[in-house]
Amino acid sequence: MNEHKEIFKLPKLKLAVIGHVEWVTFLKVDQLPLAGEISHAKDFFEEAAGGAAVAAVQMARLTNGPVDLITSLGKDNYGEKCYERLTKLGLNLKVAWSEKPTRKGISLISKDGERAITVIGERLQPIASDNLPWSDMENYDGIFVTATDKEGIRLARKAKFLSATPRTGKQTLMSSKVKINALIGSGLDPGEKINFEELDPKPEIYISTEGKSGGTIFPKEIKYNSIKPSSEEIDTYGCGDCFAGAVTTALSAKLNLEQAINIGAYCGAECSTHYGPY
Repeated sequence: MNEHKEIFKLPKLKLAVIGHVEWVTFLKVDQLPLAGEISHAKDFFEEAAGGAAVAAVQMARLTNGPVDLITSLGKDNYGEKCYERLTKLGLNLKVAWSEKPTRKGISLISKDGERAITVIGERLQPIASDNLPWSDMENYDGIFVTATDKEGIRLARKAKFLSATPRTGKQTLMSSKVKINALIGSGLDPGEKINFEELDPKPEIYISTEGKSGGTIFPKEIKYNSIKPSSEEIDTYGCGDCFAGAVTTALSAKLNLEQAINIGAYCGAECSTHYGPY
């Protein structure tokens, strides 16, 4: 993930991400394993990741300033490592510490840039009853949500701009009765695919991403193109979260939708040029 402030000149903003973090082991393999096959990893590294962490770091780098990450971590070694690493990456962590373990993940990355992810354990998410700065929501220029409960979404709605990923949960989003500004998620990932017509209330816009094919913006079903990365694609982990974080930042800065999509597409493409999300 590159520094972008010289390219996009985004203003200082008060931004937050509400959601989940995972401690991820990245394994480099020749190809994704087949059933019954014993494969060997050529290299590996570990990183604090997950949708909320990746989006928040992208937002911080776009604005060249700190972003608040409102999350939940286990009171364990992995939770402590996530806290330390994400703080070094420029985030202000607001944590609801849990007795449950921090979720872990394994991401297999093939030499052609494809990846497969397995998560281990329960997704820890910050909720409205946690001792977190919920009373400060109205002071944010923009908030992106990857995981919380319906009351958390209602509180986050006090921000000037609110976006979310479908991974927050269709029922959670609908039961909150909140009209969000933007719903941003993968149209290729079964865990994020969602039918815009079934949403009630409907977001102002829904951006369904389709990787190299660009994506579609609802309700007008406008197609947009992807952007070719500056160098070889080697790992797609985090590309969608970088896109979502960048679009949220741009729209929070009151840029128009076309500008926001271009910035998001650029950041998502550049994320693919290195191993891991950062």
